[in-house]
Amino acid sequence: MQTELSVREQQKQDRRQRIFEAAMRLYKEQGFHETTVLDIAKHADVSRGTVFNYYPYKEAILVEYFAGTLQELECEVAKRADENVSPIDSIYLIFEGLAEFVALNKELVLPLSFELLNPDPERSKRAFISLPLANILKEYLTSAREQGLIRQDYSRERLARTIANTYFLTALQWAVYRQDRSIHEELYKALKIALEGITAR
Repeated sequence: MQTELSVREQQKQDRRQRIFEAAMRLYKEQGFHETTVLDIAKHADVSRGTVFNYYPYKEAILVEYFAGTLQELECEVAKRADENVSPIDSIYLIFEGLAEFVALNKELVLPLSFELLNPDPERSKRAFISLPLANILKEYLTSAREQGLIRQDYSRERLARTIANTYFLTALQWAVYRQDRSIHEELYKALKIALEGITAR
């Protein structure tokens, strides 16, 4: 019985992966808005209803894609942290990786951003929870606070959310009307302001 359940679970995982890969390929080849759930189903060799069983809406696939990217980026930066990279520099490395993600997926930034701003509070909340950028940043801010590198009068949660919001808003603005500029430079400057502030010293 256990073997049968394992096989069934593997089939579910394989089916989900086929749907995910088909959707991402179509999003990049013909555009997010031009891709329908029926298109995804045909390319994944499943029914339209099966797609909805795994992903209740198209944007959920984008959220999963970005979540996977965040996880990979977190692992890469964690390896660099072992090389005595400071927590503040680690945050800059995270933003550099995020800039590369935006540069390579600029046509997907808008629908992903709009999902985070979805008027349905449950959907926007689900997207934010699935994209734990603030939690990743909080870990580095915790180390930075222990080393006396950041201010003590705001919670790490608030600071992490502020920096995460800086990323999402900068990426959205770039995708909408600033693609003539370097996204790497835009995110670097935005992060520098977030970390150092705007008041004269």
